Amino acid sequence: MKDLMGQAIWDFYHDESQENLLTETSISEMDDLPVDYLFRDFEEMNLVEQKALELSKGKVLDIGAGAGSHSLYLQNEKKLDVLALDFSPKSIEVCQLRAVKNTLCSDILEYSGETYDTILLLMNGTGIFQSLDKIDLYLEKLHSLLNKDGQILIDSTDILYMYDKADDGGVMVPADHYYGEVDYFVHYKLDTEKPIKWLYLDFETMKRAVENNGFTIEKMLQEEDSFLARLTKK
Repeated sequence: MKDLMGQAIWDFYHDESQENLLTETSISEMDDLPVDYLFRDFEEMNLVEQKALELSKGKVLDIGAGAGSHSLYLQNEKKLDVLALDFSPKSIEVCQLRAVKNTLCSDILEYSGETYDTILLLMNGTGIFQSLDKIDLYLEKLHSLLNKDGQILIDSTDILYMYDKADDGGVMVPADHYYGEVDYFVHYKLDTEKPIKWLYLDFETMKRAVENNGFTIEKMLQEEDSFLARLTKK
């Protein structure tokens, strides 16, 4: 992995580059992702993120912490014990430079630390599952990291709206895979990251998956096609 996302975060923090990231998926065209978006404060976050941070409590694991904006809010404003985890070395370096107290560079499947009262997966947190056939693997791992009375706060977007409508009113989704499975591409400074698998889930599909893996689920907020869900152990 070239860690282009981390490099862009690192460059922006050090004021070496104001160049945007470019992202695209296998079903969408290239789009700008301003790097300063990853450094936004609470007031600039969307309603799903704000709700998740408001609901966070106890010892928190922030998975996919990026530049550390969620962790910093929970640490500084809510005075919670937070571990910012990301597999991007440069992102974790920036988290440290921004004074996130507890950080770790690791893939979540390889992490075997403490257990937590709140596990956060935001900015389409279901993306880390990659595909439907890997959901059980990730949910089993998350289950093992969650305290008995803990919660997982995770968001996703139902991307059905991105597909064309058929003449009969139906939606023309792929026949060979779930429509929320896409390839995700990142471009930065004329370089391109190797594409990764990324998963967008609709709520009913998420509900079936988590209930088959020892969780109950509650929808906490719906914002257009995106939603925040809370998972707790059965």
